[in-house]
Amino acid sequence: MKDNRKNKKDISNPWLEAWDRLKKNKLGRMGLILVGILITTAILAPIIAPYSFKEQNILKRYQPPSRQHLLGTDELGRDILSRIIYGARISLQIGLISISISLLVGVTLGLIAGYYGGIWDMVIMRFMDIMLAFPAILLAIAIVAILGPQLQNAMIAISIVNVPRFARLIRSSTLSVKNSDYINAARGIGSNDLRIILYHVLPNSMAPLVVQTTLSIATAILEAAALSFLGLGAQPPTPEWGAMLSDARSSLQMAPWVAAFPGLAIMFGVLGFNLLGDGLRDALDPKMINI
Repeated sequence: MKDNRKNKKDISNPWLEAWDRLKKNKLGRMGLILVGILITTAILAPIIAPYSFKEQNILKRYQPPSRQHLLGTDELGRDILSRIIYGARISLQIGLISISISLLVGVTLGLIAGYYGGIWDMVIMRFMDIMLAFPAILLAIAIVAILGPQLQNAMIAISIVNVPRFARLIRSSTLSVKNSDYINAARGIGSNDLRIILYHVLPNSMAPLVVQTTLSIATAILEAAALSFLGLGAQPPTPEWGAMLSDARSSLQMAPWVAAFPGLAIMFGVLGFNLLGDGLRDALDPKMINI
C-alpha cells in the first residue's frame, strides 16, 4: 500500500514529469549527452589528457594529427588534445561561476523591482534598459578594458552583461503572481515580504529561470572565447579555447588543425548547452505539466 502511494506521489511530481519528457526529447537528450561529456572531461582532465597542457617541444611544433598526438601540435609543440581537454575546465568554470553571479544579482534585483514596484521598479529596470542598449560583447570589452585583461576580469564582465536577462525574466514572473490568491492568503496569515518572496514568488519562477540559466551558460562560454580571442580574457599559457584560436591565427594556412579543433570544441560546448536549454524549455512548459 505504501509503495502504491509512493509511486502515485512520484508520478504527480511535475519536476519528475519534466525529467521524463526531457529524456524523451531527442534534441534535449543530445544536449544532455554533450554537456555530460564536457563535465566528465573537465573533471577527469588530469587522468585522460595524454600530456600536460604546458609541456612544450619545439622540435615537434606544427605536427599534424598522428598516433602520438591525436589532434596534432601547436606552434610551441604542445599537444592540442591535452590543451582542449584542460580547456573544458576553463570554459565550464567561466560558464558556471559567471552565470551564478548573474543569477544571484539579477534575481535579487528582479524580485525587488517586481514585488515592490514604484520607485524601485523604475530605477532598477531603467538601469537594466541602459545596459541592454549596449551590445553584450561591446559592454564586456569595455568592462575588461577598464579592469585589465585577465580571466577573472573577463568573468566579472560576463557576469555583469548577463544580469539584465535574469532581472527582466524574474520581474515578469513576479508581476504575474504577486497578486494571486495564494499570495494574498499568505499576507493574510501574517507572512512577511521575505517569506512570501522566498517561499511563494520565487518557486513559481523556477521553470523559466532554469531554462534561462542553461542558455546563458552557453552564451557565457561564447563570450569568454570572444574576449580571449581578442586578448582580453585568458592569458598564455592558460588553455582557453578562445585563446587557442587567437594563437592559431598566424598559422591557419600552414597548420589549419591548430585552429580547427579548438573551434570545434567551442561549437560542441555551446551547442550542448543550447540543445539542453531548448529541451528544458519544452519539458518545463507549464501547459504540459499536469498540476
